[in-house]
Amino acid sequence: MNPIIRIVGLFVLLLAVIPSFAQSDSLPTTKIDSINLTILEAHNQKLLEMEKQRKADSIEKAELEEQLSSLKTTDNLQKEELQQKLKDIEEKERQRLANKIAKIDSIRHNIKGYPVIGALSDTLFNVYTKIGAFTPRERAQSISQKINGLYDDDFLKLDSIQSLKSDNMYDIVYQNTIIMSVSENDAIWYGSNPEKLAIEFTNTIKNSIKKAKEETSTTKLLIRIGLSILVIALAWFVFWVIGKAHGRLIRYIESKKEKWLKNLSYKDYVFMTADQELQTVLFLTKILRLIVYAILIYITLPIIFSIFPFSRNWADSLFHLIWMPFKGILNAIWSYLPNLFSILVIYFVMKYVIRFVKYIFKEIESEKLSISGFHSDWAKPTYSIVKFLLYAFMFVLIFPYLPGSDSEIFKGVSVFIGILFSLGSSSAIANMVSGLVITYMRPFKIGDRIKIADVSGDVIEKTLLVTRLRTPKNEIITIPNSSVLTGNTTNYTIEAENKGLIIYSTVTIGYDVPWKLMHEALLEAASRTDFLLKDPKPFVLQTSLDDFYVSYQINAYTKEASKQATVYSNLHQNIQDVCNEKGIEILSPHYRAARDGNMITIPASYLPKDYQAPKFNVNIDKKTD
Repeated sequence: MNPIIRIVGLFVLLLAVIPSFAQSDSLPTTKIDSINLTILEAHNQKLLEMEKQRKADSIEKAELEEQLSSLKTTDNLQKEELQQKLKDIEEKERQRLANKIAKIDSIRHNIKGYPVIGALSDTLFNVYTKIGAFTPRERAQSISQKINGLYDDDFLKLDSIQSLKSDNMYDIVYQNTIIMSVSENDAIWYGSNPEKLAIEFTNTIKNSIKKAKEETSTTKLLIRIGLSILVIALAWFVFWVIGKAHGRLIRYIESKKEKWLKNLSYKDYVFMTADQELQTVLFLTKILRLIVYAILIYITLPIIFSIFPFSRNWADSLFHLIWMPFKGILNAIWSYLPNLFSILVIYFVMKYVIRFVKYIFKEIESEKLSISGFHSDWAKPTYSIVKFLLYAFMFVLIFPYLPGSDSEIFKGVSVFIGILFSLGSSSAIANMVSGLVITYMRPFKIGDRIKIADVSGDVIEKTLLVTRLRTPKNEIITIPNSSVLTGNTTNYTIEAENKGLIIYSTVTIGYDVPWKLMHEALLEAASRTDFLLKDPKPFVLQTSLDDFYVSYQINAYTKEASKQATVYSNLHQNIQDVCNEKGIEILSPHYRAARDGNMITIPASYLPKDYQAPKFNVNIDKKTD
């Protein structure tokens, strides 16, 4: 989509949205805090009580003045008494007025009044007090309606709007219509007297209506429409120029790509290619263009709003609409700085504590520092545990300083995450605990040849969660630590380097072979096998005497636990060779050695060249006839 069309669409959208904000801020039904309303109502109730007392004092004062005027000149004593009472009433009146001023001053900075709105939707003044049964809000609404009614009157005579004294207040009237009344309480709020304030409000109302009628004349309306069109045309032209300039800039950058942009690399690693750098630069220019568009719109809209009287306060609304979120963020950051400094202090203190702990465990791992009963291979996992606990403690200290940590939403999310973690990671936690137990049990270490259940291999990785083995077939098998802990683990390496690992294999030989010959054969086979030790010497065990054969077990020592497959293979080959050389047949349990007419099972290469299979031997017993 054309960027100019998008800008115009955004422009129209803002024109539609901003009035709602401006109007909501200027209506007499502005939302006022409930505390403000409660304080104002309580204050007006106290003023009403004072007003009742003032009326009673006024009646009493009038009666005393009437009595005083009716006395004869000779009644001096009674005159003095009445005059003293009048002075007391005047003193009470001054005291009452002082108390009223003090009460208003005490809440002046905490209370917002109800605005009276003029014909141009501008605020003329605020109303704070009630008169009779009318609350401040009702008074403000009524005054606003009457002012707008006067503005709509085509035969209005502004000079006929005047202020007149009525009892203890002043009325602003037009012909037979009372626009508003100004009481003593109103005057105190504005630091004036009722007469002066009434004249001031009268002039304000006149000027507001006069200005509104001037601003809404047909000639001025046409001029303003023309100015608005001119501003929009200029804005569109600037947008068009920026779009063209942006396109030329992109083409210029692409033409200079080979000269300006090179692969960003270090040794053989390329961080960014020239094409990626070009895409980044183009993206930044696009972002810059959008920022310039936004700034131009932000400048253009207040200019257009200022042309029309009814929209002049929209510019302020637009400013607040955009600025208030940034202001709130800046205020929040400023208020959060003390907590941020506390967090930084906790972090750096804990950082150096962890460094010190790391140094201690490094010394233990390198065996420079020795602790009785604490093995050096425990240093690294123990350091990991201590580091985790220190970080957890640091988080506990930092948590109260995090923004929103005391809010119910933050607590709810924390509980929710805790529940998810506890429900979804039970097996993981079991493996972690098993990993810790295995670490301190020390059943194996990296590089050991072990057997877990039916899996044999070399340990290549040991973590908190799993143990990984490489089998003799070069297979990588991952075993959960919980399975390792609950099963049996055979370690072939742990004693191989010192005492040697015993390699053993069983051969079953018939009873026709002397056992001494078989012992010699097996020991000879062991002596020929690579990686088997000569000292300690190999030995033979006869493990069983079965129905058809004798079980001979050859045992020999080796320090190459990881080469068991090769050792066993060579040992079995040598057993076959030696047995063949010594004329010993290795028969399976189900194979019977019948020599009459049967070929011996020893390979032909081990037999004499003139060897012939024995003939059948048949004997006939003639006595049976």
